[in-house]
Amino acid sequence: MFYFAIVIFMITYLGIVTEKIPRTYAALAGGMVMIFAGYVTQEDAIRHYIDFNTLGLLAGMMAMIGVIRQSGVFEAMAIWAVKITRGRPKILLALLSVITAVTSSLFDAVTAVLLLAPMCISLARRLEIEPYPFLIMGILISNIGGTALMVGNPPNVMIGSATGLSFNAFFYNLAPCVVLTMVSIVPILIYMYRNELNVKRPMSPRSLQALHPGSEIKDMRLLKQSAVVMTLTILGFIFHHHLGLESAAIAMAGATVLLIITKTDVKKAMSFIHWETLFFFLGLFILVGGIEEAGVISALAQHVLTLTDGDLFLSSGLLIWLAAMASAFVDNIPFTATMIPLISHMQQIMGSQTDFLWWSLALGACFGGNGTIIGASPNLLIVAMAEKEGYSISFLKYMKVGFPLTVLSVAIAHLYVMVRYFMF
Repeated sequence: MFYFAIVIFMITYLGIVTEKIPRTYAALAGGMVMIFAGYVTQEDAIRHYIDFNTLGLLAGMMAMIGVIRQSGVFEAMAIWAVKITRGRPKILLALLSVITAVTSSLFDAVTAVLLLAPMCISLARRLEIEPYPFLIMGILISNIGGTALMVGNPPNVMIGSATGLSFNAFFYNLAPCVVLTMVSIVPILIYMYRNELNVKRPMSPRSLQALHPGSEIKDMRLLKQSAVVMTLTILGFIFHHHLGLESAAIAMAGATVLLIITKTDVKKAMSFIHWETLFFFLGLFILVGGIEEAGVISALAQHVLTLTDGDLFLSSGLLIWLAAMASAFVDNIPFTATMIPLISHMQQIMGSQTDFLWWSLALGACFGGNGTIIGASPNLLIVAMAEKEGYSISFLKYMKVGFPLTVLSVAIAHLYVMVRYFMF
């Protein structure tokens, strides 16, 4: 039964990779087979494995962004970015990388890509270039930038909740590595897309001067209403622990308020939500729940950790790479949930200052999510939003760029941990 669960997972994954059928169908089919094979019951899937907080957060934010974009604010932001960078795509990519990283760390990676992806597409159309470099950047940098703070990525939230490590501790230990990785990854990304980032017709000074971001605003009243609701929603995300509310409740509340005050038609509001993405997540949660119930994830983690025989140096290094590779091909949320009790047990046995193991897990899980388009939530969201605008990002097309850069970023994280916590 243990190996049959692996077979189900591999066949499902093959369907997602080859895209012979829509990946939503593949994920749902894999999840249903896990249920019918008895690895996970419907009740367990609903109670323990389907993350309704994630689904609610995504649905609420999708609805909000759908309403907000009708004001024309994303087009206005795109024009502002073009003016600031004088229409030079390479500088523009670097600027958007910084904005994405800061937004992802302060709020969360999902919110960042929902806000920035429409702007990137609008911007590329304005410059008459392909949007793929900006969209791929959005995936990579949202996951990397979100690692800097406790609220940026789900693995960090889970680790902080389980360990009691402070907000400042995450910033002090992870932010330097994020900066180092950004400085390394962004220039390489610009070089890899150097041909795509060449503008056929550079904008003249007169054309740049004629651009006015404010002229793109179609509905100022809607923009003001959206700004107030979005600000309150973001504040809710920041203080949701103090309020005793989950992020999904805040996102859904924000969407509900915005829909009511703007009097948006219900059918139109529903069209803003990417249902295929939500159902893909649904199937994926059940699929991963099945292999977790079968003991696959736990067995893999236990086996690799026993190879280190209690050596902290080896344990930390293996943990980074195991977390990264597992997060790239499974999902960083269930893997992190599996590793937390194992690391806690290791700390009890070793009886020493081993907080660096938590930072190793966070860096590996968050950076590793960039390996494939199913490694983390922002990846799937950008792919879905791009497809809705007529731009297809296949599994292999992304992986050719994302996986090598993921390996590089994880190597930087490994070196960072070794130097900071072992050499000094």
